[in-house]
Formats: sequence, C-alpha cells, structure tokens
Amino acid sequence: MTWEEMLPLLWPATVETAQMVGWSTLFTVLFGLPIGVALVVLDRGGLRPAPALRAALGFVVNIGRSLPFIVLMIAIIPFTRLVVGTTIGTAAFVVPLTVGAVPFFARLVETALREVGTDVVQAAQAMGASRATVVRKVLLPEAMPGLVAGLTVTVVALIGYSAMAGTLGGGGLGDLAVRYGYQRFETLLMIVTVVLLIVIVQLLQSLGDWVARRLSHK
Repeated sequence: MTWEEMLPLLWPATVETAQMVGWSTLFTVLFGLPIGVALVVLDRGGLRPAPALRAALGFVVNIGRSLPFIVLMIAIIPFTRLVVGTTIGTAAFVVPLTVGAVPFFARLVETALREVGTDVVQAAQAMGASRATVVRKVLLPEAMPGLVAGLTVTVVALIGYSAMAGTLGGGGLGDLAVRYGYQRFETLLMIVTVVLLIVIVQLLQSLGDWVARRLSHK
C-alpha cells in the first residue's frame, strides 16, 4: 500500500479517534469530577462526613475500575443501545469510553484534592466560607496542577481505549489497524498507525505536563 492510498484512510480515522476521545473526555470530566470531589467531601474528616455513603460510592467506583475495558464494552451493550440507539460507530463508543474513564478519573481527582493542605481549608472555614465555597474557591484551585495531570493521564488512557474500541466496530485508528493492518496484512499501514498514535500521545502528554507546571508555578 502506497502513501497515496494510506492518507485517505488515515485522516478520517484520526478524526474519528479525536471525536471519540474528545467527547468522552468532556463527559468524563462532567461526571468524574463531582464523584472525585464527593469521595473527599464525604470521607471521615471531610467537609461533610458521611462514611456509609462514601463507602458505597467508593465501592461503585472500584467496580468500574476493576473491569477490563474490552469486557466493559461488551457488558454495557444494552445500555449503549439505550443511550444512542446503536452499538457501532464513533458515537456509540463514546458511552463505554466514558463509563470506563469516569471511575479512573474520579480516583485521580480524589488523589489531587487530598494533596491540598488542611490548613488552607481550615483557614477558609474560619473566615466563614460555606462548604460549596471551600470546594469551588479553595480545594479545586489549589489542586488544579494535580487535576490537569490527572486529566492528561485520563486522555492518554482514553486514546488506548479508543484503539481497543476499533476491534468491535468503534471506528478510528484502532479500527483501521485491525481491518487493514491485521486482516489484510498491510504491515506498513499498521506501523504508520502505531507511530501516529505514539505521536498523538506524546504531544498530549507534553502539553498536559506543560500546563500542570505553569499552574504549579502560579
């Protein structure tokens, strides 16, 4: 297969991967950030201790993290069909990507928030700040470098998940590698796809590291 034949295949596949990762990242933050905050706030010694509720939430998060992604994709096929009306294509696989990434990101959020010094939180409370204000104006801003680093790790993991989604008809670079690189023995295309994924991951990781460093210096 020549470069002229590969380029029309690589560009749409790259766009599909970007769409899957982009939308799933957005939904992961929307759902994972509040869950991570809740894991800290509801813990013993937190802003609003509720150990039983926190334990239940942590149990659910641990279940989500314990499932291999390939198993998760198959297990939630009925839920995916219910949400988007189909189980194949880029839009369909945003659902399992999000479900798989939310527990992972929530734990990273929890870790980042726990690194915030208790003296900062206590000072805000002493000035009369409400729990919501402490979360919005103290915990999240102070933990921002760690949150950005955690988000970067999550996005990189989502790129790997999206490649696996290609094995089940999810589209993207993973689907291209399976259909052409593996099934049709197009070794050069397989190599190019792998290199492209590596480049994308390196760029995103470098960008995330740079942003986290800038925030930590502030």
